[in-house]
Amino acid sequence: MDSDRTPRRKDVKTLKQQLPYPYNQDLSKILRGLNRRTSFARRRLANDPVTAAYLAAAVRLIQRHLGPGASRTSADPDDDDSIERPVLSFLSQRAVAAEVGRNPPPFHQVGRVSTMRERWKHQSAFVADVLRFGLSASHYYSGVREDEVASAIEQIVRGPDAVRGIHHLSSLVMTRLLNSPMFRLGLIAAAEAEGDSVIRDAISERHGEAGPLWRQPCEDFLQSRGLRIRSGITIDDCVVLLAALADGLAMRALADPSTRALDHDGRRSLLGTGALALIAGCLESTDPHESRSLEQAVRAVLGDLPADADRKPA
Repeated sequence: MDSDRTPRRKDVKTLKQQLPYPYNQDLSKILRGLNRRTSFARRRLANDPVTAAYLAAAVRLIQRHLGPGASRTSADPDDDDSIERPVLSFLSQRAVAAEVGRNPPPFHQVGRVSTMRERWKHQSAFVADVLRFGLSASHYYSGVREDEVASAIEQIVRGPDAVRGIHHLSSLVMTRLLNSPMFRLGLIAAAEAEGDSVIRDAISERHGEAGPLWRQPCEDFLQSRGLRIRSGITIDDCVVLLAALADGLAMRALADPSTRALDHDGRRSLLGTGALALIAGCLESTDPHESRSLEQAVRAVLGDLPADADRKPA
């Protein structure tokens, strides 16, 4: 008879290794709401395949309700604009336990509310762990073709056409964000972050993990191209600006599909244009005679006051 109990300890490691990424990773630093007193017990439960089964069910519910391709329920059949907007209520214990039964192999497929409550004493602790898991870099940035990203980065750093590489990489990032249910989860989490330290910390941790992913390519680009960042700006500033630009454009594209944030051919995007503008404004040659801060560079472009600046409007 099938059971929802944790597999025998000797089988856990094998089952864990059979799970897809990122469920096969060590999740002990991410899942911090588990109902265990000792760090050893929490670590063991965090990496239990049954725990992973509930996470997988929750992630599938997020995609189903938030998209892409989200299913919408009409509150009034006679009103096309009457759509239920449950935010995160679809992650109820009953809904997640039922969804476990639809897990694909090799995930555990028997879900019970009692099993969830044995692992997470409070529903808020479960939701918090789902947010940490969903917003972690390992999941937030999963599903991307690493070989294509690596090729675009190589083109930017050392290739003959860095501009083309920048447009290509930017398009990959935009496509990934628009197709990611976790990006949509992040937007909801950001709206709820004020006054909620759990959500705020989950978002902060994602940013902390994502920064190093882009810092090294940026440093390689500067060295290879003989460039440096202007005085008063840091490489971390540039990484934050690029990430904010990507998130903002993706959010705009989701809310307003008419926004041409990404061309249909997938080779150009507004993110690429923004990245080029950032390079033009924040970087300069390593020639010591050409050193200018960003403010000085902008003033040089603006030049003197217009000749009619002192004229009063008619």
